[in-house]
Amino acid sequence: MLWVAIVGLVATAVAVALAGRRVLFLYRLATSGQPAPERIEYAKEHAGAEIKAQLVEVFGQRKLLKWTPSGTAHFFVMWAFFILLTVYIEAYGAVIQGAITGHSDFHIPLIGTWPVLGFLQDFIAVACLLGLVAFTAIRIKNSPKKLGRGSRFSGSHLGGAWLVLFMIFNIIWTLFLARGSAAANGTFPYDSGAFASLAIGRILPHSELLEQIALLLHIGLMLVFLVIVVNSKHLHIFTAPLNVLFSRRPDGMGPAQPMRSNGKVLDFEEADPEVEVFGRGKITDTSWKGFLDFYTCTECGRCQSQCPAWNTDKPLSPKMLILDQRDHAFAIAPYLLAGEKEKESFPEDVLALLDKPLVGEDGVIHPDVLWSCTNCGACVEQCPVDIEHIDHILDMRRYQVMIESSFPSEAGVMLKNLENKGNPWGMPEMKRAEWIEELDFEVPIVDSTMPEDVEYLFWVGCAGALEDRAKKTTKAVAELLHIAGVKFGVLGPMEACTGDPARRLGMEFLFNMLAQQNIETLNEAGVKKIVATCPHCFNTLANEYPQLGGTYEVVHHTQLLAHLVEEGRLTPITPIEEKITYHDPCFLGRHNKVYAQPRDIMAKVPGVQAQEMHRCKERGFCCGAGGARMWMEERIGKRINTERVDEALTTDPDTVSTACPFCLVMLGDAINEKKNAGQAKESLEVVDVAQLLIKSIKQG
Repeated sequence: MLWVAIVGLVATAVAVALAGRRVLFLYRLATSGQPAPERIEYAKEHAGAEIKAQLVEVFGQRKLLKWTPSGTAHFFVMWAFFILLTVYIEAYGAVIQGAITGHSDFHIPLIGTWPVLGFLQDFIAVACLLGLVAFTAIRIKNSPKKLGRGSRFSGSHLGGAWLVLFMIFNIIWTLFLARGSAAANGTFPYDSGAFASLAIGRILPHSELLEQIALLLHIGLMLVFLVIVVNSKHLHIFTAPLNVLFSRRPDGMGPAQPMRSNGKVLDFEEADPEVEVFGRGKITDTSWKGFLDFYTCTECGRCQSQCPAWNTDKPLSPKMLILDQRDHAFAIAPYLLAGEKEKESFPEDVLALLDKPLVGEDGVIHPDVLWSCTNCGACVEQCPVDIEHIDHILDMRRYQVMIESSFPSEAGVMLKNLENKGNPWGMPEMKRAEWIEELDFEVPIVDSTMPEDVEYLFWVGCAGALEDRAKKTTKAVAELLHIAGVKFGVLGPMEACTGDPARRLGMEFLFNMLAQQNIETLNEAGVKKIVATCPHCFNTLANEYPQLGGTYEVVHHTQLLAHLVEEGRLTPITPIEEKITYHDPCFLGRHNKVYAQPRDIMAKVPGVQAQEMHRCKERGFCCGAGGARMWMEERIGKRINTERVDEALTTDPDTVSTACPFCLVMLGDAINEKKNAGQAKESLEVVDVAQLLIKSIKQG
């Protein structure tokens, strides 16, 4: 057995050296980017949440199991890697013991002959084989050659995936050959439990040479697989736990992150674009967490399959956005990691890649990819390894807007209006209070400090105050609060845009300006509790203003209204005999996990027949307005709002309800187009959940 030990240990040393060299390269490449100390600090401060995330996301495979067939297959294949580590302990123990004593019946001390362990090893190995069969069937069924863009594997590196499946298959069958040979020779540590290995042992001949060759073959294939893994997309086997560890909790949605340069939040009053990093203009502007995202992408395409841009024939694929950056980083890595003298002799093809812009017509990322994103969060929600696609997109947008001044022209009008008038439409600030005149009760306008008897500040928002359709929601909410006896006030002309459109476009400076102005107004007024009708305002006030010192208790109007209905302070009486389908606003649903309350309100309205669309809740489909796209033309592919309305029409609704003024406008526009084309009934309309509630209450 000495020759087996020599060959096995030498092969192990070579494989570990090759894998170690690759790991060192990956580490050096990631740390050539920007520091991200906040990720480490967060992980330390929220150790409990991070441990839970490892148990639930990594070991429990929560996100993967949402897609039951592929998730179940992956669950067993992944656990095979963990459980079969005991087999490698046995294998190396057998090799070393055989070299020393000439005979091997090695077993793991204490538990090495326990039938339960033998059964578990064989069971997980068989389950892994079945998982490979499932993966093969899924990949054949979803082949890009058959489905084109409809395949979630479109754009993935398919050859590498098939190679890994083939290698795992080889590892499993050689595992059974080695264990079966040991069973045939009487050196197998389990007398029972290991059902498959013992069964194979009964049909194999008694042969020490066969056992030795099988053992070496199994170890050798495992070592080759190790080298392949660290050089392929299956690197996620090692990096996924790290990516989950350093990701944001509960997920990479909700607040956009502040701009950072060299690991510190950028101070716009002192920042020098010549010195500081403004967003992401080149690959080295990416933080090491961004590189970890690159390394961890499994190319599964779940993000792509759910992306509203990709599903309406636009060039944005969240998966390819990550892969294109990763491939570019690998292509120029030799130069980035070389010494100064070495850089002088680099080949021209590598040097040409260095001049390639990160975003541009001939860049790594085409501008149409960047500006197609609605920030809906479907990609982040679906990613099983916690990649934060929106953060990548926002960083690149920030550089394009603030340094290159390169963005869709119509968005420039919106930015000027925000800067000069405090709202995206450029309307006079005094118009913000005009909706109050249409009510038959008084609404206090807070001009200095909040009166003591006023519980909530009603944050009306730009759309709620200035857009005719959204004003109906504003008035409905005001009436409902008045009926329920909730004391509230509004800022009126003192309210300005929260800055969400500017931030999501990438104009961080303007966002900071608007946010600080609003925070000063709110703090001076002594505001503690806010109710907002717009999910974008709600998200910004609740999740992003604390970054700048504005911390308030913020609720969405559906949350407050559902609470008032539950308490009996609002009682819907008059039946609304309609079939209604509810559209989940992305910034209320996925970004803030508010799914139940709007549906609870509808459930309390007599007569309502709620009908869910196929894509709803966490898998809901965007209306197309997020990510500042409300103010950009949609020139590529099918309009997202049209796609969503087409889906709504499949439920044959009398009414489409929602809880966002942006969604109200976007879906309303698409429905009007359908009506004009004779594809929707004339009575069909889009209303806010609050409008349904007030209709049932007032008519009663």
